[in-house]
Amino acid sequence: MAFELVIIGGGRMGSALAEGLLSAHWCVAEQLAVVETSLDARAALAERLSGVSIVQSFDAGHVGATTGAVLCVKPDQAEAAARLAGATGVTRLLSVVAGLSSARIEALFPGPVAVVRAMPNTPVLVRKGVSAIAGGSHVVKDDLDWAESILGAVGTVVRVPERHLDAVTGLSGSMPAYLYLVVESLIDAGVHQGLAREVSRALVVGTFEGSAALLTSSGASPEELRAQVTSPGGTTAAGLRMLEGRAVRAAFLEAVAAAAERSRQLGR
Repeated sequence: MAFELVIIGGGRMGSALAEGLLSAHWCVAEQLAVVETSLDARAALAERLSGVSIVQSFDAGHVGATTGAVLCVKPDQAEAAARLAGATGVTRLLSVVAGLSSARIEALFPGPVAVVRAMPNTPVLVRKGVSAIAGGSHVVKDDLDWAESILGAVGTVVRVPERHLDAVTGLSGSMPAYLYLVVESLIDAGVHQGLAREVSRALVVGTFEGSAALLTSSGASPEELRAQVTSPGGTTAAGLRMLEGRAVRAAFLEAVAAAAERSRQLGR
């Protein structure tokens, strides 16, 4: 049976994409397949994704004239999975594998293939992700539109040149971890000031969520919103002065640069 879309890899990202696509009515369940080699994982996916075909391997019988594929496997499995996709006759592929260039994927296919690379982040698991996409040498606008429609089911999508995907990886791809470290540190700070941990956590997580919503809805810049909280000579000004003195801003610049450089190394 041929499918409209085959997701290669049923891990957290692949399963989140499948759920998002079904929720957004991108396709009906019967038009979607997920390839997963683990028997236990296939059983779990079958429970979560009613009506979706959960298969152990990807073969030519799954591919029709309009079938596309999403490469959602670990980097060390990606080239073998891409080569298999090429052997099935797929001619359009969306890859969310970090560090694997479109040129390397194209070289694994027996003929021309439209490869769209993407860098999503983990909030796709709650359909609040941010993904950047970039097209390979055979990609046209329709291919980018197709990729955006898939990732748009689980969040926001931006388009960038492929040379910028390493920077995207270092920024938004890694950014959830940076933010969780900030949240973790602030919870500890509250505890150090005498608050119960559950109280500190409620204060920090609630403020984090509310601040993000305000930034999204207000239209104001981060600088403007920060200034609104910072009274001259006040408590916030004292805290910010300490953070700037400890070079927190510079530390974030260096963290993103280090992560982007690591992404470049993985792609070589």
